[in-house]
Amino acid sequence: MAASRTAADIQYSGKDRILVVITYILLGLFILVILFPLVYVVLASFLTPNVLITKGLAIAPSDWTITGYVKILSNDAMIRGFFNALFYSAAFALATVFFSVFAAYPLSIEGLAGKRPVMIFFLITMFFGGGLIPTYLVVKDLGMLNTVWAVILPGAISVFNIILAKTYFQGLPKELFQAASIDGASDLGIFFRIVLPLSKPIIFVLALYAFVGQWNSYFDAMIYLDDSRLFPLQLVLRSILIQNQVQPGMIADALAQAELKKLSEMIKYSAIVISSLPLIVMYPFFQKYFEKGAMVGSIK
Repeated sequence: MAASRTAADIQYSGKDRILVVITYILLGLFILVILFPLVYVVLASFLTPNVLITKGLAIAPSDWTITGYVKILSNDAMIRGFFNALFYSAAFALATVFFSVFAAYPLSIEGLAGKRPVMIFFLITMFFGGGLIPTYLVVKDLGMLNTVWAVILPGAISVFNIILAKTYFQGLPKELFQAASIDGASDLGIFFRIVLPLSKPIIFVLALYAFVGQWNSYFDAMIYLDDSRLFPLQLVLRSILIQNQVQPGMIADALAQAELKKLSEMIKYSAIVISSLPLIVMYPFFQKYFEKGAMVGSIK
């Protein structure tokens, strides 16, 4: 009976009620601070530049337009970049999960010979790196320049993700492994039939981290890719926004310069909305796994 009580059934003292009210007010203000920029960007993407500059946000239908979305979706480079970004992000997430899980599981086994030196080697890479130029030379010598592998492979192995997965595996009941071993299951059988089915929360969290990180990344593609057909959406957006920025002296007509700047603003807001859609769609499906996997190791 006690476990089924809701928050409405709890009796608060006078001081507790004041504290609860203050907490709800602060949380409400915090939500407004987060939601206002999101709502502003979405509404601004549908408003004409003149209205946005003179009136600000407006809800009159006559002030709305989809010109920004039409210009973006009619751009072949934008469509190609969108699907390139989806491919890079999905492939990067799969590679990250694969390498992280297969590296973390052996390190989570108690008594494994050589586990400590390998873990120390992994940890050293978190504090010391070769830098941009050595990494570029390695990618070049491996023949991955101007290929999709240059975007996917160099950052696919993350020691932080390995530590997260290792901590999760160590928290799984050891009795399951012992019972499976007594029944004659091999190490691979235990891993694929017991460990992986029980590791969905951490797998989805690692995949979500990797997907979001790669989706928002443009620097690697800018460094390693020369073929515009391989550019991800983020690099295409960067090119479009930079090209729409008018440099002083390039256009003599002040009116044309002002109109181009307004068009740039409209495209910018529309591009932000389009580039955010995949992440907005993903989070509700990953939420239940994210809540479980994000707390890995917190109790310990």
